[in-house]
Amino acid sequence: MLLELWFRCRRGRVHELSIVSSIVDSVTETLAAYPGARVKEVRLRVGALASVIEDSLQFCYGIATEDTPLAGSALIVKILPVKMHCDGCATDVEIASLQSFRCPICNEPVSDLRQGRELEIESIEIDEVEENV
Repeated sequence: MLLELWFRCRRGRVHELSIVSSIVDSVTETLAAYPGARVKEVRLRVGALASVIEDSLQFCYGIATEDTPLAGSALIVKILPVKMHCDGCATDVEIASLQSFRCPICNEPVSDLRQGRELEIESIEIDEVEENV
């Protein structure tokens, strides 16, 4: 099955396909504790430096979830900005441009990354099947 998915997603989306396959596997494992439940949505937190293209994630998610308990579910991607710690200002700052890692307050170079490389499942929303009593 993975080879078939690779052929359908191969146009520059192999990295995202691998990520989505891992997400589907992880969610399917979690779902085992809820027999008969269906996934409504999966929420991801993705840092701006994670080298992930959201459109490619969405495309591969649609394909990778076919014929799984995740079929028809939504993938919600929250892109997190890059945050660095500035020693000069003694505060965490959001970097406006990935071209220059300078504090927007004092303009000093910053190198202490606090946020921006995440790639994690934030939450899974499911519909549980009600048992007839």
